[in-house]
Amino acid sequence: MPADPTTTSVLVVDDEPMVREVVARYLALDGHHVHEAGDGAAARDLLAREHVDLVVLDVMLPELDGLTLLRQIRSQGDVPVVLLTARGEETDRLLGLELGADDYVVKPFSAREVVARVRNILRRATPSSTVPGDDQPAELCFGDLRIDTGARVVTVAGAEKALTAKEFDLLAFLATWPRQVFNRAQLLERVWDSSAEYQDPATVTVHVGRLRQKVEPDPEHPRWLTTVWGVGYRFDPTG
Repeated sequence: MPADPTTTSVLVVDDEPMVREVVARYLALDGHHVHEAGDGAAARDLLAREHVDLVVLDVMLPELDGLTLLRQIRSQGDVPVVLLTARGEETDRLLGLELGADDYVVKPFSAREVVARVRNILRRATPSSTVPGDDQPAELCFGDLRIDTGARVVTVAGAEKALTAKEFDLLAFLATWPRQVFNRAQLLERVWDSSAEYQDPATVTVHVGRLRQKVEPDPEHPRWLTTVWGVGYRFDPTG
């Protein structure tokens, strides 16, 4: 029987059967249609034939490692990806974020934590979603930059920019509060629903860097996403 078209579909990729099965079970209980793959090659093949709304992806995989698969996923679209990484593998986490991962969870983890991260990303990735706690206008306009919060589309000088779910959330949040400075801990709390206790603040730095590469005319001299040295980041509406 085909999956209900209104049900979100999640692919869990992990070569440890127990981890994969537990995460899949909790996601299914949360109402998602779940696919499973035990290695990167199998996951790649499944993604080629099935619609998937989000991927939970282990970094350390046989056949095709998680970061290589992430590169392939990003080359073909912007489906959200949550990485599963080993404790202490900070380099993999930061590289994964630079490659376009939306979030990560460090092993060992609670399956409920993974479900919460998945639910949060999928909720924000739907056309009707906005950043929690903020009443955003339907469209934010700043010169050549247009942020459609309903359709979750960003254009610069009429050209649509492909942003991941978390990149869009960060840009929309900062643009909703122009000129206000937020430090990385505040952005983790407001955009990631997390804290420095669970997530490296460098996550914010990497996402800001990726956003600049995508929306700024000159990423080395940002027009909108500016750094307030020693404090954090702000959105400059005048550019």
